[in-house]
Amino acid sequence: MDEEYGPATRPAKRRPIDAAVFRSALLAHFDRHRRPLPWRADRNPYRVTVSEFMLQQTRVETVGPYYARWLQRFPDWDALAAAPLDDVLLEWEGLGYYSRARNLHRTARAVRERYGGELPADPAALRTLPGVGEYTAGAVASIAFGRPVPAVDGNVRRVLARLLDLARPTPA
Repeated sequence: MDEEYGPATRPAKRRPIDAAVFRSALLAHFDRHRRPLPWRADRNPYRVTVSEFMLQQTRVETVGPYYARWLQRFPDWDALAAAPLDDVLLEWEGLGYYSRARNLHRTARAVRERYGGELPADPAALRTLPGVGEYTAGAVASIAFGRPVPAVDGNVRRVLARLLDLARPTPA
């Protein structure tokens, strides 16, 4: 038994998944279980990016209070880019994984210097920013800019592996 993904051996064949039925079931599940999250209240690219950095390896419940305080201290790219790194790290204190704070600070400076303070909408451009990988680029592009790009994390890979009878999820 593979503890994370289920049995290592799978039935020989399952019926194909009907995409329309799957989409409908997924949206119905979302409607029943959605949570009000402060970083989803608007599609501000800065706020979405901050939330995605904070949510890396950290539970949603933990991020909420930090997110609110962060926005009071650093309300936009310019404020964050202008702040000394020590102030950024102090504000991040308690969230752990301080490399995320350093990368977010470096990203703010790159956004200011390379893009005139406007975050690019293109996922490929987003991936050039410090600390922004495939998932974060997809999440920011789709949430903040409405781009039709995937944001596939470990949870999504695990669900798809089970639905598609994969012994292990495929790499991102």
